[in-house]
Amino acid sequence: MYIHDSQIKLPSDPDTIVWKYMDLSKLIDVLLSGKMFMSRSDKFEDQYEGTFSEPTYEEIKKLSADNPEFLQYYKQHREQVVISSWHLNEYESFAMWQIFTQKQEGLAIQSTIGRLQKALSPENQFSQYIGEVNYIDYKKEHIPFDNAFFPFLFKRKSFQYEREVRIITDVSEFDMKIDNGLKIDVDINTMIEKIYIHPKSENWYKNLVIELVKRLGFDFGIEKSDLESEILI
Repeated sequence: MYIHDSQIKLPSDPDTIVWKYMDLSKLIDVLLSGKMFMSRSDKFEDQYEGTFSEPTYEEIKKLSADNPEFLQYYKQHREQVVISSWHLNEYESFAMWQIFTQKQEGLAIQSTIGRLQKALSPENQFSQYIGEVNYIDYKKEHIPFDNAFFPFLFKRKSFQYEREVRIITDVSEFDMKIDNGLKIDVDINTMIEKIYIHPKSENWYKNLVIELVKRLGFDFGIEKSDLESEILI
């Protein structure tokens, strides 16, 4: 279930639009299982995930001089935090299509902040938090560490194009080992407002997606992205 944390930055308007870009196999997995995959934080491509900026690290080193476990806690914590990444944007993003979908057969789930919060209600074992990522200079700027989630809500400025919103879960209170990630229960009909199909896809692919979604018992709005629509002149 979703837990509000006043320390975590998040757009105040629940109708703020968010997107998740994926391939068809991942969408089918979500629809069949009724679960959303959350990746272990240290399995992301960015090696800085869940770490601190240089000024903060120097501060932590001083604090851990007489307490080595303090620093070790942050290193191990990365293995116990799982994340689902979403893209914050009023409109679909050409860059996101290019980066996160394969060839011409990708999909994008459109949702909102409010829908994500409500969609997490079925999950009764793990708690989820939702936060907007802050992009900073890791050589100069400080990351506060008075909230255990802050290391996972800051990234280097090089990643600003992602405009990321994250669903975050901490499983450290449970006696369990996570390999690549964790699946949590979600309300699919609430989470997915609409599905967009890759702008370069062919009509047969659109029809395939529509038929698959229909046979699985869902009734989402499905349309092809118009980023590649014909020019007017």
